[in-house]
Amino acid sequence: MIEYKTDEEIELLRESNMLVSKTLAEISTLMKPGVSTISIDKRAEEFIRDNGGVPGFLNYNGYPNTLCISVNDQIVHGIPSDYKLKNSDIVSVDCGVIMNGFYGDSAYTFKIGDVDEKVQKLMDVTRQALFLGIENARPGKRIGDISFSIQDHAEKNGFSVVRDLVGHGVGRNLHEEPQVPNFGRRGKGVKIKPGLVIAIEPMINMGGKEAKQEKDGWTIKTADGSKSAHFEHTIAVKKEKTELLSDFEIIDKAIKCNLEI
Repeated sequence: MIEYKTDEEIELLRESNMLVSKTLAEISTLMKPGVSTISIDKRAEEFIRDNGGVPGFLNYNGYPNTLCISVNDQIVHGIPSDYKLKNSDIVSVDCGVIMNGFYGDSAYTFKIGDVDEKVQKLMDVTRQALFLGIENARPGKRIGDISFSIQDHAEKNGFSVVRDLVGHGVGRNLHEEPQVPNFGRRGKGVKIKPGLVIAIEPMINMGGKEAKQEKDGWTIKTADGSKSAHFEHTIAVKKEKTELLSDFEIIDKAIKCNLEI
């Protein structure tokens, strides 16, 4: 059953999601060669707790860390480790927070140093697909309209859409109904109504769409070893407009500042 949110609940969700975005902006300073992913994870936990939140992923169904950090051919759910980032890596960082009894959830793919043109295109197209999905998340549309717009944009650009993982509702629980696939048909699925809060999260592969799970029980990788990008926003549907509850602008600004230092 879908739990539609009141305006008051949406404002609480905005606070938790903004803390996620601020956390991603904070750790952007660590996104450089030689930095271990576990050190990035530790900084994120400190920042979340210092700002009145609780890490939303830590111990969720047994997950051992604050962030999911997925490098190159890892699609999602990568476990932070002693791995040190290298030039030309791309790194999906998925972060969750609990605040005021509500979850925040957002992901951003960072590039380490320089990447080649095709990898940059993969990142750009994935981010564009997310915003095309958001444009279709408005009253009167259906979930399939979101799904189709993401799939269509990715495939027109020569990339593939992961089928095994989907977006989802967000609220007092991290994963709520409805599911939001990144592939599908226009006019199909749940009708979108005001009060719907969902995480839309395209996971787009440079190669084939097939995925496999690692022996750690969490990390999902591309089956063919190709690189994968992942961007995620939590949004709220209102009568007048659809609002972003998470924010990439503060992450973009932090990255720009880091490059200028």
